[in-house]
Amino acid sequence: MIELDEIVQEFLVESHENLDQLDSDLLALEQEPGSQPLLGSIFRTIHTIKGTSGFLAYSHLEAVTHVGESLLSRLRDGELVLTPAMTSVLLEMVDAVRGLLSSIEATGVEGSPDHRALIARLTELQARPADVVELPDAPALPAPPALEDVLEELEEPTPEPSALEEVATPRLGEVLVESGAVGPEAVLSAVLDQSLGGDSRRLGEILLSKGAVAQAELDGALESQSDGRRSVADSSIRVDVDLLDALMTLVGELVLTRNQIVQHASTRADADLVRSSQRLNLIASELQEGVMKTRMQPIDSTWSKVPRVVRDLSHTCGKSVRVEMEGKDTELDRTILESTKDPLTHLVRNAVDHAIETPEERIAAGKDPEGVLLLRAYHEGGQVNIEITDDGKGIDPAVIGAKALDKGLVTADRLSRMTPREIVHLIFLPGFSTAAAVTNVSGRGVGMDVVKTNIEKIGGTIDVQSHVGRGTTFRIKIPLTLAIIPALTVTCAGDRYAIPQVSLLELVRLEGEAVTRQVEQIHGAPVYRLRGSLLPLVHLDRELAVGPQEPGRTRDTLFIVVLQAEDRQFGLVVDDVMDTEEIVVKPLGKQLKGIPSFAGATILGDGTVALILDVLAVAQQSNVLVAGRDRGVGDRGARGDAALSKVESLLVVGLGEGRRMGIPLAMVTRLEEFPVSTVERVGSHEVVQYRGQILPLVRLSHFLGAAGSGAPADTVQVVVYSENDRSVGLVVEQILDIAEQELTARSDLEEHGLVGSAVVQEHITELLDVRSAILAADPNFYLSAPAGLLEV
Repeated sequence: MIELDEIVQEFLVESHENLDQLDSDLLALEQEPGSQPLLGSIFRTIHTIKGTSGFLAYSHLEAVTHVGESLLSRLRDGELVLTPAMTSVLLEMVDAVRGLLSSIEATGVEGSPDHRALIARLTELQARPADVVELPDAPALPAPPALEDVLEELEEPTPEPSALEEVATPRLGEVLVESGAVGPEAVLSAVLDQSLGGDSRRLGEILLSKGAVAQAELDGALESQSDGRRSVADSSIRVDVDLLDALMTLVGELVLTRNQIVQHASTRADADLVRSSQRLNLIASELQEGVMKTRMQPIDSTWSKVPRVVRDLSHTCGKSVRVEMEGKDTELDRTILESTKDPLTHLVRNAVDHAIETPEERIAAGKDPEGVLLLRAYHEGGQVNIEITDDGKGIDPAVIGAKALDKGLVTADRLSRMTPREIVHLIFLPGFSTAAAVTNVSGRGVGMDVVKTNIEKIGGTIDVQSHVGRGTTFRIKIPLTLAIIPALTVTCAGDRYAIPQVSLLELVRLEGEAVTRQVEQIHGAPVYRLRGSLLPLVHLDRELAVGPQEPGRTRDTLFIVVLQAEDRQFGLVVDDVMDTEEIVVKPLGKQLKGIPSFAGATILGDGTVALILDVLAVAQQSNVLVAGRDRGVGDRGARGDAALSKVESLLVVGLGEGRRMGIPLAMVTRLEEFPVSTVERVGSHEVVQYRGQILPLVRLSHFLGAAGSGAPADTVQVVVYSENDRSVGLVVEQILDIAEQELTARSDLEEHGLVGSAVVQEHITELLDVRSAILAADPNFYLSAPAGLLEV
């Protein structure tokens, strides 16, 4: 079988299906000659074949179907009445088309069949007088093509297929030799008679005449040759999507059973059982891969609609936008692909409506009058990354913050403590919109929150990066499939948990002295120096509040699972690492749906149930993704201690009445936010329950004699400092920023609770005497501290 172009293969498959339907439709039409639905269906089928054959330059096929289409057009419009003779000729036309398609499939060309008699009969049937009265106002149809014109088209010589392309399936000679019915010398002699001796007989006839093969052997070879042939139409089949989904579910259950059998066999001293389980493992893996392939589709099937959407919207908005695409062949699961259609549409519409400026605005800004919208997709780490980038005006955090404040989506107190990146992410809040008026394009406030919700439903994440005046990029990360995923199984406090391998980077094991030597404390938080970079550590048992809560306990062996969450890395400390296996994701029950740390559940090989960790949620819950903490740890480690000798890192907070306070970042362990309702009193001190302990609080506004803002708030902002298993909380009005600079303009005037003041970020900022503030919260804080830790 010669290699056919993908478009030609699709054309052949569709045309063969249509021809099979034509046979039955023509026979049904013969029983109901006036049936307009049947006539319309037959006409559309022939018209489709004619149009596509013309596009693919199959002139002979186009000529035959063109004449048949003209006859069907007159039948459909009531100018002619179907007769048995017409039905016979139309069926003959269907057979002729089927023959041409078979020739194209076998050789790649139409060949040179003689269909002039068929075309003449079809043309003659069109020229007969109408049996129905034509209405006076009926539009005149174009005259049927002249017979001479059609026949002239067919006089063009069609290239003959080469000898190698003449037979699409195993040649007769090959089948005879392979079956042992005849020797290769006899076949070669017969071929030479054909090519050099001028013998026009077929190969089988020559071999029979020479007595080289018996008639029964020749018949068997011909039957085998026929059985080995499979057309393009027979090589594909249309399957209902629901059936594929059901098959995928069954494969998932098979994978679970396979895991159980493999694990059971590994514990038995039975060689036959081990071999059988290994064979089952191989077959189940191949079956799973095959079923997965049936569900994979290129992302271009979704992207193909984007240019039309952009064109219509750009015309509506008076803009000029060019669409560029990269990675259109990237494949992902059909279910996930369906789930990305709405988010993608929302992002594209928002980019054209909000982000990209009008040509006049772009010229004034020094840009090309035509905007660019880039769609990019690629595989990375077992995930599909989709980027939607525009070169528009970008997202201004000031505008977003003001709009969110105006709509009541965030309080002024909360807004003042947010970083620019956090403010930009407010666009994902329900009901948020910057449109001045509701139009058919946008402004209803139901777009970006839908995007985030739909992406997170399929286990994905979305991030936005924007530069004012330069453009915006939305990055979507989604799994290849949701049904079966590879995962690492770990244990913690006697329970098992599964970690998706898409988030897994590497495993680290520390033993003995390496546990205390290589795990450092930076700002009171544990970190591990991994190849020169500081890796924040998160203890899974503490985050899930399982097992004995002993913050000071040391481990003889430390298992660190290095994970990736968004663009950050962190180490998850677990009790033990078990094994990797493919797991089937099961939804959580209603009792666990409200816990953000888990993405689902699965059944392991030994039949136990394991919860699947949501790596992003764990990172957020443990404050790994908090901007302040990341900058306080990662940046310091990257620059090294020498660079920090001249630069001071301060956490800048507000105390009300415009007062700004600087707290050394080295004295900041965590930034926390507590509801006011959780603050309790013990004697004259305010406290709050925190990580299994009682955290004493001191309000810096009261400690320093400041009046505070006086505005009631639902939450309190707390700067936590920890040392030797003790912690205190410094309550501030608001957290402003993290500043790293040389304090050149500085005053040493000291007052109660202060060690001076300095110009920080062009504002006079007071410098806190942290030791005094800590003692005000807990007078006994330093009593048990070892030497060298008393100085601040």
